[in-house]
Amino acid sequence: MVGIVTYGVYIPRYRIKVEEIARVWGGNAAEITGGLGVFEKSVPDLDEDAATFAVEAARNALARRAVSPEEIGAIYVGSESHPYAVKPTACTVGEAIGATPNMTAADYEFACKAGTAAIQTCMGLVKSGMVKYGVAIGSDVSQGAPGDALEYTAAAGAAAYVIGNDDPIATIKHTCSFTSDTPDFWRREGQDYPRHGGRFTGEPGYFKHVEGASRLMMEQTKKTAKDFDYAVFHQPNAKFPQKVAKTLGFTSEQIRPGLVVPRLGNTYSGASPIGLAATLDIAKPGDRIFVCSFGSGAGSDAFDIEVTDAIHSERFQRDAAPGVEKLLKNPIYLDYARYALHKGKLVMQS
Repeated sequence: MVGIVTYGVYIPRYRIKVEEIARVWGGNAAEITGGLGVFEKSVPDLDEDAATFAVEAARNALARRAVSPEEIGAIYVGSESHPYAVKPTACTVGEAIGATPNMTAADYEFACKAGTAAIQTCMGLVKSGMVKYGVAIGSDVSQGAPGDALEYTAAAGAAAYVIGNDDPIATIKHTCSFTSDTPDFWRREGQDYPRHGGRFTGEPGYFKHVEGASRLMMEQTKKTAKDFDYAVFHQPNAKFPQKVAKTLGFTSEQIRPGLVVPRLGNTYSGASPIGLAATLDIAKPGDRIFVCSFGSGAGSDAFDIEVTDAIHSERFQRDAAPGVEKLLKNPIYLDYARYALHKGKLVMQS
């Protein structure tokens, strides 16, 4: 069975509290945090971007298991914030981790689900025998215009997954997708910040597609929420994943390990992959994990994942790289001025 051979995450230490953003723009911090369920979000350092995040996440994945870079036949990086409009982030990752030039590489874009789309592509390549290992990454330095509602949650982080069939720590039993042309969120070429159709955000955006992919998965696998130990849903805020989980029959205990958005914010392409990583950080052999991403525009990818005995084998060292919980600890808090500088909203003159 094709599955996850190893995984890694990167989250910057810098944070800004939602109340600090509200202080600058005159918002009611209590209402905002109560409505979103987000209290702070991650912020990149001055010299960080989606490419450096992707590299660090991939290196952390390879630190946990000795996968030869020469056997990596594919690298796909999903992001809404690739540093170049024309210059693949995936090539930078391949060079940084020492992968052979004899590989296929590309950047993916599908709003917040580009990382899970990359996982599906790697699954197909591995299952067909075209490559031994494929690296799928979701990495973003999310954008939000100053004062816009998105600014309260748009965060930064990445997760990388090495996909293969060589003693995986978790097998991907099944995957399916649900996609439509729904204009709930977009950013035109050359624009610095995205725009969003507010009334489309929940329905017919997030809920229609997450529920659509999730119900399709349950129909195809003949499973219900009770058949899973954990569940991870795309988390643009804390309210949406909790609501859709309840609608689908999942409990708060099932989604708790992967619900990191209150302390992290929405990492866009990294959101559901980081939630899955947080769950794998505590998972045991035999655990079943349900995952459903969401990307505006709009679509969702669902996965049925089963943890194997290999997660406790000598070949895989979970503690060789920091887990999500460790990366969320010891934050460095910024005021709005420093945050704006880190995000490129203010530019230092030389």
